[in-house]
Amino acid sequence: MKVKIDPELCNGDEVCVQLCPDVFEMQEDKAIVKMEEVPDDLADAVREAADSCPAEAIIIEE
Repeated sequence: MKVKIDPELCNGDEVCVQLCPDVFEMQEDKAIVKMEEVPDDLADAVREAADSCPAEAIIIEE
């Protein structure tokens, strides 16, 4: 699984960082992805973060 964040949509709510800090972190007022390939053991947390993102800024590529 690959994941990215659309910086145009991200509004800095930090929901993704709270749900999956191993993959997401804040850089200034936007969330960024810390890794290109998501390990299998973090896939469910990434999906939850994407589903919970109020701006729908997280893009998952399976």
